[in-house]
Amino acid sequence: MKEREKIVVTGLVMLMLLAWLGFPLHHAHRFAGSFWGGVFGVAGATLMLVPLAYLIVKRSKSLKKSVTKHVSMRTLLAWHIYAGVLGPILAIIHSGHKYESVVGIALTAMTLLVVVSGFVGRYLMSGFAKEIREKKTMLNELQAAYDEALVNTQADPSAAKCLRPFSGFFTRLMAGFFLPEPSTEPSVARADSITLVRLAESIADVEYAIRTHEDFKQWFGKWLKFHIVLSFVLYALMFVHVYYAVYFGLRWFE
Repeated sequence: MKEREKIVVTGLVMLMLLAWLGFPLHHAHRFAGSFWGGVFGVAGATLMLVPLAYLIVKRSKSLKKSVTKHVSMRTLLAWHIYAGVLGPILAIIHSGHKYESVVGIALTAMTLLVVVSGFVGRYLMSGFAKEIREKKTMLNELQAAYDEALVNTQADPSAAKCLRPFSGFFTRLMAGFFLPEPSTEPSVARADSITLVRLAESIADVEYAIRTHEDFKQWFGKWLKFHIVLSFVLYALMFVHVYYAVYFGLRWFE
């Protein structure tokens, strides 16, 4: 289900970027003020307000408790994601690729930034979390195998003798180039010592990978806050745009 969601959302984001990149080829100066242009604009603005509901519910314990009795947070998140992509697509269609006002240009640019930042934060951050879980499982397995090989090595003095040439810093770095695979060694003691070195190298590599992924995950946590700030700037620009559209578009009521 999650993979299908990722594929669909990726396709929608690509569609949004293609729709925006169509401005050098297409200009409909009167479309935004037409009936269908207004329909696309209102529908897009309404959908772009839907993600705000998820943001409010998620950060209010009392509201979250009452809402989740009827709708799960996972469903709200799905609405948040799909509405957050479909709304901008309709908004770009509403614009008719007419980017002449400062507010319109800023609103379009901020819309693209919000969608892309949300997409990156949602799927890359979850990918890093999955990688960390898998790497920690692998680390536990390697650690168990290392402990077993260590017991076997300590029980045989000749195995420790095999490790002595690789006890220095530089020789330990070069051990991987000179040590054969454990399965090719007839001596059990030497095979255990080689396995110990190989496992130590693997454990070091996995630990480094976990630290790197955790650093990226922490950085993307800040990226999520950046996405929220951009969202509120987008809502402010959208309010200004709607206000002037109503003021100048409906002034004939006076």
